[in-house]
Formats: sequence, C-alpha cells, structure tokens
Amino acid sequence: MRNIPDSVLRLSIVVVAIAVSFVTIRFFVLPASLTDMDAHKARATEHEAAREIRFAGSAICADCHVEEPGKIVQGYHSLLSCETCHGPAQAHVEDLDIKPTAPRRREFCPVCHTYDRSRPTGFPQINPVAHNPLEPCIQCHDPHDPKPPETPRECSACHAEIARTKAISHHVGLECTTCHVAPDEHRVTPRTNRATKPAGRQFCGTCHGEDSENKGALKVDLATHGGRYQCWQCHYPHLPEES
Repeated sequence: MRNIPDSVLRLSIVVVAIAVSFVTIRFFVLPASLTDMDAHKARATEHEAAREIRFAGSAICADCHVEEPGKIVQGYHSLLSCETCHGPAQAHVEDLDIKPTAPRRREFCPVCHTYDRSRPTGFPQINPVAHNPLEPCIQCHDPHDPKPPETPRECSACHAEIARTKAISHHVGLECTTCHVAPDEHRVTPRTNRATKPAGRQFCGTCHGEDSENKGALKVDLATHGGRYQCWQCHYPHLPEES
C-alpha cells in the first residue's frame, strides 16, 4: 500500500475536525430554542401575527366602492390590487375619515409605463418626457379602465418631424387645427391646397396677450413686446421656448 501524501492527510484531518466541531456545536452547544424547528415555527408565527395589519385586500374595497372594482375586473388593470396604487388601506377600513392616497401626479404611472425593453411585447410604454408632458395621466386615461383614447394622427403622417418637436414643447396640448385650418382637399393634394397659417401678431395674442383669459399661457404686452417683428420671427411656434 502506497503512502498517503502529507497534503491529503492534512486535508482529511481538517475535514474531520470541521465535522466534529459542527456536530458538537449543533447538538451540545446551541440551545434547544435554536435547534427545535417546531419552536422556531411557533415563534415566527407569533412574530408575524403581532405585526400591524396595514393592507386590507381588494375584496373588502368592493363592499363600498361598487363602480371602480367592476371597471378594474374588465380592464387592463385587472391583475392589480387596489392598494397597488392607493397604498395600504386597513386604516381606511377601520376609520373612513382616513383617506387612502390617490396618485394624481404624472410621476406615478411612469413607474410601470416608462419604456423599458425588458417589458413584454404589447405592454403599454411611453417616453414620459415626450408623451403629453404638461398634463397628468388621469386627464386622458381612466386609471380604473385605462383604455388609450383615440387621438388624431392625420397631420403627423406627413409632418412627423413637426409632430415630434411639438410633442416636447409648451404647445403639446394644442391640436394642429388650433392654429391651422386645413381644407378637405389638403388631405388629397396638400401642395396645391395648403393649410392656413396665422396672419399676424394678434393671433398669438389671443392666448399670450395681457388681456387674454388663458391662465396657463405666458403673457406679454403686444404693444411693446417684439416691436415690429412677428411672433414667429423670434419664437418657433412648434417649440416656442422663451428667447
């Protein structure tokens, strides 16, 4: 019988020493509270049962809110719990004066719907910087039945570059026909039947003049602002940033 190499012998001794140490600690050193699985499960169950109940579950929401759960079940959000968007609701169930959160700011929906190539094909995704950036999501989409609204796309079929520019501008909420009148013939022979363009400064003043009732628009004094120049000589209308 050949001699066992010293390296193998030393390794064997180390392995045996570790095994003996494990058995000794496991059965003779550790208290029963750490080795008794039944006791461990009982303590874990007691610990979890003592935690504060924060979530009520969607089923109980339907006791008071009849219309919304019905929409959700039939819609694209059918797999979401009410508390996914509204937060823990147990406190609301116990005291109706405590209202659950209602996510109305546009930062909430992009948590799921911002473009991410890892999401499955067909999942609705947007670029929140370019997609209707000035308005909250719930203005166009009912969160309980979030069907995408029908939007006119005739202009962007030919004017795609302008549409992309307008999508990130302050004028994103305006339809093209707010400033342009396009005859029906324009859709057939656009070069010979052109859409109209605003003729003068007073057109922009309907929103941007000091006496305008449009509260969301920047106001200027048309009599002094820009002098003799037309508005679009300084401000590109499809991306009217301040100059």
